[in-house]
Amino acid sequence: MKTIYLLLILAIANFNPFTAQGQQRLQSHKSGNPLDMASHPKIIALDSAIKNGQFKNINSILVAQDGVTLYEKYYNGYAEASHHDTRSATKSITGMLIGLAIENGFIPSEKEPVAAYFEDQQPFLNPDPRKHEITIEDLLTMSATLECDDDNQFSRGNEERMYLIEDYYRFFLDLPIRGYAGFATKPEELPFGRSFSYCTAGTVLLGGILERSTGMKLEDFADRYLFQPLGIENVKWQITPMGSPMTGGGLGLKSRDYLKLAMLMQHEGQWQGKQLLSQDWVRKSATPQVFVRDFQGSKYQYGYLLWLQDLGPDDSYPTFYMSGNGGSKIAVIPELSLSVVITSSMYGSFQGHLQSQEILSDYLINAVLDHNPKQEK
Repeated sequence: MKTIYLLLILAIANFNPFTAQGQQRLQSHKSGNPLDMASHPKIIALDSAIKNGQFKNINSILVAQDGVTLYEKYYNGYAEASHHDTRSATKSITGMLIGLAIENGFIPSEKEPVAAYFEDQQPFLNPDPRKHEITIEDLLTMSATLECDDDNQFSRGNEERMYLIEDYYRFFLDLPIRGYAGFATKPEELPFGRSFSYCTAGTVLLGGILERSTGMKLEDFADRYLFQPLGIENVKWQITPMGSPMTGGGLGLKSRDYLKLAMLMQHEGQWQGKQLLSQDWVRKSATPQVFVRDFQGSKYQYGYLLWLQDLGPDDSYPTFYMSGNGGSKIAVIPELSLSVVITSSMYGSFQGHLQSQEILSDYLINAVLDHNPKQEK
């Protein structure tokens, strides 16, 4: 989906919330007394700001800590049973499905070459041996070597060009290799040896890999291995011209469903005492895998189809989250044992992401910290 919001997303620092140090700091925030969030002055002010239009097109806000829902509020006619189109937040769910396919033996690892799953599509246009070296991990980290950039209207791989044709898989596989002008920074000159380029078409291809590796319809695989164990029902996929679910964006879920997915990631893949998604996959997904850019003194990085950002006072709380056009964010702040859902439909607007970031940092996190002040690091 549209990724104008890229310049909004700050990066996670070198701190890893899943390390022993991070867990020790996390424990320091736990309290035996649940927070009455709705009566907190910050939340009362937030509710007023949404109702009077200071924050626009906010449709729901849910907050859970240690698996307990602290706050749930709906706006603009939305309710508990409403589905929300969070656009590119779908990509992060696709990342979870890839992890489940690996864990259940359908895919050997994320290091597998993509071309091996599309022998029926060969030969590709713009032939190059480097196309056969592109891996699943390259797609998960938005760093494949093909010329695909949703932020560049002139890019051959821009998603708007994909939507005009029928075969989305072929669209991606036929792209030429990306070149680097003399003024451009090359992958080998960047941290992690990867060059970030936001590419919806690559995430769509992951859906094809899931279907071809599992021998199942993607929606059936997702239901069996992810949604049913979480108690998520009545899922609304967007369908591509090929008849397959769109894994690059547009999945419709209820806000409580998104909260379950956030809590699954917050608990490192555990759900009701069962290891549903491997701990290793969650940790790799929420760890920086590719450098995006420095912007206004901040470092942007990306995991496995997850955004990484420091939030809260002085940007001191490492956070990973799903994000989509319109301003929707499904976030996890591990140090605070916090899972947050903000659904927003300010589509195509830079402001949509700015206000969601403000809500997270200045209202929700601060309300939790007021209840349980942060210890000195």
